[in-house]
Amino acid sequence: MSEALRLFCFHHAGGGPSLYRGWSSALAPHIAVVPVVLPGRETRSAESRFVDIDPLVAQLDRELDPTTPYAFFGHSMGALVAYRLACLRRDRGTEMPRALLLSGYSAPHLPSPLPSVDDLDDTALAQLLSQVGGLPPEVLAWESMLHEVLAVVRDDLKICASTSNLPPLDLPIHAFGGDEDPLVSELDLQAWRRCTTAKFDVTILPGDHFFLADAAPELMTRLRPLCARLTLPRVKITHSSG
Repeated sequence: MSEALRLFCFHHAGGGPSLYRGWSSALAPHIAVVPVVLPGRETRSAESRFVDIDPLVAQLDRELDPTTPYAFFGHSMGALVAYRLACLRRDRGTEMPRALLLSGYSAPHLPSPLPSVDDLDDTALAQLLSQVGGLPPEVLAWESMLHEVLAVVRDDLKICASTSNLPPLDLPIHAFGGDEDPLVSELDLQAWRRCTTAKFDVTILPGDHFFLADAAPELMTRLRPLCARLTLPRVKITHSSG
C-alpha cells in the first residue's frame, strides 16, 4: 500500500498559488497538492512581503509540516525557494522532501535568469513581463492593478537576486523547461545536476517560460508516474543519471 504524498507547490515571481489550480484533479487522488501561499499575496495579502530569501525560507520551514511524506514543485522563483528550503532542512537535520521538481529556473550557482529591479523602470518591467507571458493583457490595461502587480514583482526579483553554491543535496532533482523559454535554456536546467548526488534528469516540453499552461496535459502525463514512484515507502535512488 503506497503512502500519501503532499506536493508543496511554489509559484513564480509576481504570481500566486492559483498557478496550480486544477492540479489536484489532474494528479492521482493520493497526491495532495498544496499550493503554498507566500506572505503578501492572496489570503495573506495583509502580511509584509519578503525581499530576502533567507528569512523567507526560515518562515516556510516553520509553516510547512515535514512529517508526512512530501515533495516540492517550484516554478521560476518558486524553484529557487523550493531548493533553498530543502537546503535549510538538510542543514537542520529535519525530514527532507522525497524529490525536488524544479521548473523554468537556472541552477542556483548561475546568475538569476530574471533581471535586476534596479535596471528597469515600470514601463520596461511591464514590457518584459508581457513578452515572457507573465502579464495578462487585462492587467496591462488596468493601471491600478498593474501598479500593484509590479510592486510584488519588484520584491520577488530581489529574492531572485540571490545566488548560492551550497553542497549538493542527497535527493532526486527533476528539472522541467519550455523549448521556447527566452529566459532559461536547457543548459541552464542541466546545470542543476551539480546540486544533487542522487538521480537527476531534465524534461523539455513545448512552450515558453510559462509552459506549465501551454503544455499542461503533457506535464501532468510526466508528473503522474513520477509522483506515484515518490509515494512508495522510502524511495531513494542514489545514482546520478542523465
